[in-house]
Amino acid sequence: MKNIVILISGSGSNMAAIVKTSLRDHWADTLGARVAAVISNKADAAGLDFARSHGIATQVLDHKAYPDRAAFDAALAQTIDAFDTPQQPVLVVLAGFMRILTPGFVNRYAGRLVNIHPSLLPAFAGLHTHQRAIDAGCKVAGATVHLVTPELDHGPILAQAVVPLLPDDSADTLAARVLTQEHLIYPKAVYELLQKK
Repeated sequence: MKNIVILISGSGSNMAAIVKTSLRDHWADTLGARVAAVISNKADAAGLDFARSHGIATQVLDHKAYPDRAAFDAALAQTIDAFDTPQQPVLVVLAGFMRILTPGFVNRYAGRLVNIHPSLLPAFAGLHTHQRAIDAGCKVAGATVHLVTPELDHGPILAQAVVPLLPDDSADTLAARVLTQEHLIYPKAVYELLQKK
């Protein structure tokens, strides 16, 4: 079985979209894949309750309990690797995981570490993407699923979705429209990546 480990920091709505799609489309039967665990750096992340209610293993690793980023990433990798096997390397999916990962961690999972970013990369890497798109006068915005590389938000693009930027958009209204597209393209991109593995 190909194990998927999803990392979250909050509501985990993209994680939930992936879990729901995996169950609806019977990934265990069609791909030999399942969401095996959800890990959060925050104990109060609402997405943990969703994962538990679907029988998925959960774990909390509070980044504040570690002396530095490297120590946290080492502990995180150890936790993830409990779901890894040489025959079926684990797929690590970032779903609103609000931590910048060290190059060592990224390289450890090269080619199987996936993220979704709320902009049409390479535009607006980093934070505050929706307001920046509005301020720049963009006509469209969107979301990008990409493989993670040591350079923040610059890995190979797996999928994108475009939404129009409306004249009366605020960062919040734009974010809500982009999020509905994220919930569609992220499970699809994960599915296609698993098919290639």
